[in-house]
Amino acid sequence: MATVRKNNARLGFRLNRRLKDLIEQAACIRGQSVSEFATSTLVESARRIVQKHTTTVLSNRDRDIFLALLDADASPNEALRRAAKEFKKRNG
Repeated sequence: MATVRKNNARLGFRLNRRLKDLIEQAACIRGQSVSEFATSTLVESARRIVQKHTTTVLSNRDRDIFLALLDADASPNEALRRAAKEFKKRNG
């Protein structure tokens, strides 16, 4: 059986008449209600913003350096050994 999601959260805001008319026109062009248009547009924008904020894009040079560091057979230095020991002490 499919799960039904309730729309039980609200956003409310005021805007000037010109902006409302523009939004209504855009919703009409997309064949959506104003609520559907506003929701889909806000969600698209929010996803892009969150993705941009949470994703790191490396240049080819930086990617190569990062991968080389991952592949290196470096031994942990004293600071890393102390940090690991402290972590184990705190977390069992």
